[in-house]
Amino acid sequence: MADDLGIGDLGCYGNNTLRTPNIDQLAEEGVRLTQHLAAAPLCTPSRAAFLTGRHSFRSGMEASNGYRALQWNAGSGGLPENETTFARILQQRGYATGLIGKWHQGVNCASRGDHCHHPLNHGFDYFYGMPFTLTNDCDPGRPPEVDAALRAQLWGYTQFLALGILTVAAGKTCGFISVSGRVVTGMACMLFLFFISWYSSFGFVRRWNCVLMRNHDVTEQPMVLEKTASLMLKEAVSYIERHKHGPFLLFLSLLHVHIPLVTTSAFLGKSQHGLYGDNVEEMDWLIGKILNAIEDNGLKNSTFTYFTSDHGGHLEARDGHSQLGGWNGIYKGGKGMGGWEGGIRVPGIFHWPGVLPAGRVIGEPTSLMDVFPTVVQLAGGEVPQDRVIDGHSLVPLLQGAEARSAHEFLFHYCGQHLHAARWHQRDSGSVWKVHYTTPQFHPEGAGACYGRGVCPCSGEGVTHHRPPLLFDLSRDPSEARPLTPDSEPLYHAVIARVGAAVSEHRHTLSPVPQQFSTSNILWKPWLQPCCGHFPFCSCHEDGDGTPRMPGL
Repeated sequence: MADDLGIGDLGCYGNNTLRTPNIDQLAEEGVRLTQHLAAAPLCTPSRAAFLTGRHSFRSGMEASNGYRALQWNAGSGGLPENETTFARILQQRGYATGLIGKWHQGVNCASRGDHCHHPLNHGFDYFYGMPFTLTNDCDPGRPPEVDAALRAQLWGYTQFLALGILTVAAGKTCGFISVSGRVVTGMACMLFLFFISWYSSFGFVRRWNCVLMRNHDVTEQPMVLEKTASLMLKEAVSYIERHKHGPFLLFLSLLHVHIPLVTTSAFLGKSQHGLYGDNVEEMDWLIGKILNAIEDNGLKNSTFTYFTSDHGGHLEARDGHSQLGGWNGIYKGGKGMGGWEGGIRVPGIFHWPGVLPAGRVIGEPTSLMDVFPTVVQLAGGEVPQDRVIDGHSLVPLLQGAEARSAHEFLFHYCGQHLHAARWHQRDSGSVWKVHYTTPQFHPEGAGACYGRGVCPCSGEGVTHHRPPLLFDLSRDPSEARPLTPDSEPLYHAVIARVGAAVSEHRHTLSPVPQQFSTSNILWKPWLQPCCGHFPFCSCHEDGDGTPRMPGL
């Protein structure tokens, strides 16, 4: 799973200027889906849905307002313990289960060592990677990203209060103000406490969030970005070699191509699309090395391989005039937009020589949530019967036993807000898309929300459509021409049918604890993963895999 990769960034999806030969070969030898959809347009909720086969709001891994993804390793929110991942079912079926790379589903609940949200508590028996996600804060040369606006506000308040206290102190010294020294000292102490209360977290984002772990142990804090790609590759190849004699699941959750786009010197300046293009081409090289390891260990014909991205490319990621986010091809919108195709349409490539037909292209609507029941079926397991599972097994579709997707309707959320719904009208082949809410682009007509990290899901930054917008994706995949009762005779019938499906879908919803609540999002020092003695957390890993403290 790539991170923030646009569907238009790959050669097999129409890009003729970026070089992705390894991913393209995977598609040529396997099955390529062209209407493969993320269940959410941001990292944490999309991955929660992928892992569990159900919409992320069913596990509380979505936001009603405010934060839309986990912000800290030391927050208490995360994937609840009662959720079942495909890794847990495969583990019960006797598979070795490994996760290498990004997690971003939380770590701890109540204490530093409880690991309630950790991968090892969700069916993986081996983990090496980032419990969080890459951000600009991981690169000392980049501007801050985590809560950057709030951070700037707090720094402004601190400076304002400090200026006020200095003014009072100067006035007292010059005899202009009659105030006791104790009052001035007390004000200074209060300011210091205020400063410490926020700077202890925001002043050390790189140290708190940009860490590597092996299983439950922190191995690098902060992580050395330039080494990360080679470490991930080494770990993935080693995992394959260790488990080649038995059944295994490896979830390689790539850090590419999320900002800050850490790219090794071998690929810098080699693409036609700047740093982002360099990072995409390095990612393809890395995937080629993994595929070579599968073949070199004699596993190519017995391994089911899948490639995707967690959501669409990040259009607002820019550095001056340089684009640092992906290209979503002909599709409108991008990361953070739950309704527009560019935010949720992702690559979907399945490869299994001798079992899946080579070179097959499927245009049926499918979802990342379908991977859960698919791998469970292949492993001979059963999906849980005590909860709603939104995904459907893709095995019949991939093998050609079924011509149509099992999804008649798909519902597209932005946070906990339903923005759009899709109806696959099987008898006609039409794919109708109804938009109830869309983000307001800034500047108007720009196609993205420049000036903010991503487009909002609710509030003043969105437009509620009454009547809804209607598109026929089979004729207008770019969502450029909304249909009207005058231009589409079935307009009212389609709006009514989709509306009825939405009402039926809402009956499957039930309240759950919110993992993105303010209390769960906040940084809590007692939950901070740490190597060494908190707050002096610092270590690096030697070549033998042993964490070393500075000076040792």
